[in-house]
Amino acid sequence: MSAFDSSVDKSSVNDRSVVGSGDSPTSEYPRPPRREFKARGSFVTRCDHCQLPILNCLCPYQVKAESHAQVWLITHPIEHFKPTNTGRLIRDVITTTQVFTWYRTAPDAQLAELLKDPRYAPFVIFPDDQPDYADRVVGIDAVHSAKELARIPVFIILDGTWRQARRMFRKSAYLDALPVLPLRTERETRYRLRKPASKAHLCTAEVAIELLRQGGDTAAADVLDDYFEVFNDSYAASRLHHKIDPPTAAMRRLAAKQSASDSEPGHPGAYRRA
Repeated sequence: MSAFDSSVDKSSVNDRSVVGSGDSPTSEYPRPPRREFKARGSFVTRCDHCQLPILNCLCPYQVKAESHAQVWLITHPIEHFKPTNTGRLIRDVITTTQVFTWYRTAPDAQLAELLKDPRYAPFVIFPDDQPDYADRVVGIDAVHSAKELARIPVFIILDGTWRQARRMFRKSAYLDALPVLPLRTERETRYRLRKPASKAHLCTAEVAIELLRQGGDTAAADVLDDYFEVFNDSYAASRLHHKIDPPTAAMRRLAAKQSASDSEPGHPGAYRRA
């Protein structure tokens, strides 16, 4: 989920470990959960890689796409447990995606170093609904300006529920100097696995899709959009113990891209087989 979704879901994977915790940036030695996290669906047999129920495994439809802009996810620790989390879909598709666990007391060490790298032009994706950071708010034109200066735009997305994301935004002093980029879109959420407070509240993958599209990475955005649709449909069908057959239009488009990639293994195009 993302800063644009205020819903809370208790679904989880019973054997996935979280990297670190919200209090300690000890990523070298991950802290295990205090107790086994179980909820509805925790006993379903899942694919080890995509975490979807085997009935509608997502792996056959993973296609890698390249983009000029990058996505860096700062993920709330609890989100790591949720198979309904869509931030991982971005990592599955966009080759340069980086995922960092949010810490209350200090930033991830690797993230801190990347924020100092002059090659990147990072933007914190967050609504412009409060006056105290109005001087930091920029529009999508700032992304295009960064590209003209040969810098790599980076969309920093706070991956959590709305309450979690607001706390992450307020409690992460290392983000205070970065420009804030609100997402402006007419898109309504198609996400069906958690109930949003509003159709305007997009999940994390949908936020990334719109940002990539507005930033000029339309081919990558289209692949991620199809992959998100396949994930959304497959997970919803699995909850009803229904296998999707025949394949949906999005499944067919991704399968076609895979076939094209397989037939031209040396072609340096925008797509690669996962």
